[in-house]
Amino acid sequence: MSRKPAVVLVHGFWGGAAHWSKVIVELHGRGFTDLHAVENPLTSLADDAERTRKMVRQVDGPVLLVGHSYGGAVITEAGDLPNVAGLVYIAAFAPDAGESPGQLSQELPPAAFENIAPDSDGYLWIKQDTFHESFCQDLDADEALVMAVTQKAPLGSTFGDNVTSPAWKKKPVWYQVSAQDRMIHPDNERRMAQRMNPRKIVELDAGHASLASQPGPVADLIETAADELGS
Repeated sequence: MSRKPAVVLVHGFWGGAAHWSKVIVELHGRGFTDLHAVENPLTSLADDAERTRKMVRQVDGPVLLVGHSYGGAVITEAGDLPNVAGLVYIAAFAPDAGESPGQLSQELPPAAFENIAPDSDGYLWIKQDTFHESFCQDLDADEALVMAVTQKAPLGSTFGDNVTSPAWKKKPVWYQVSAQDRMIHPDNERRMAQRMNPRKIVELDAGHASLASQPGPVADLIETAADELGS
């Protein structure tokens, strides 16, 4: 049996590394022992990509980079390191060169776009009273409440940061679409996925937080990617 690659999980806006908690438990139960979850500052794409690169450089051996939401832009920018073997996108942005998450969102606005509000310091928040319906409508109310209260707001300027050299043009790719996503339009996810020519596209009947509402199928896709890289 081939050794499983290390998995580095990259969160998106309005969350932290703990958003991957259920996927981490799933993967560990399947024999993935080299698991890492980046805690990005969400201050700029350059900052977040560099934080991710620093973690990848600490890994001895091949790495499977997995990004959720804005984390997809981060792995697109940071996935050029030689030990990154593949990229998995979970309801995620996959910008091309010169594209930003904000630009992609404006081209095809998601249902909950109006529920994002800036504060006086330039950080963007999902309004707490609409967080459940916007980000994770398929989770129970208590879990959504915790996510809403502990959300990690990005600097608004980060939305406009462009990808420079997309790693998906050089690395194998897998993509999970969330058909009920209200934070990234599902048709935007489908378009971004298809233009990358991924090895596999999985579509789940899930909201944006599919990593929390359907960790089993999300782990299935990560495991598929790992197995294909191993073979």
